[in-house]
Amino acid sequence: QVQLVGSGGGSVQAGGSLRLSCIVSPYTYDSYCMGWFRQAPGQEREGVASRVKDGSTSYADSVKGRFTISQGNAKNILDLQMNSLKPEDTAMYYCAADWRCDPGVRAIKQYRFWGQGTQVTVSS
Repeated sequence: QVQLVGSGGGSVQAGGSLRLSCIVSPYTYDSYCMGWFRQAPGQEREGVASRVKDGSTSYADSVKGRFTISQGNAKNILDLQMNSLKPEDTAMYYCAADWRCDPGVRAIKQYRFWGQGTQVTVSS
């Protein structure tokens, strides 16, 4: 059974940074397609960033140049570095994984395994 645990959320002021981490098991993160998604109150869940097995990454237009996916402290940890945060980035952030997925951040329905979510709040 694939399990994911997300962490690293918090409250920051606009312009600040946060680093989210997703611990995936039982295999290393490059065994899966992995993605980061977010959901603000009253809004649909949307894709933020994704990484497919060949290592290629995709980002939502709203976060390009500010957010970066990278390996965390271990090979079963995938991080999302978030810089230059804006109030509109406020949301619950979720990491997700699956064995196969299409590239891009729109493939939300292809992810069957989800972490519990971590809250990011950006104040102006």
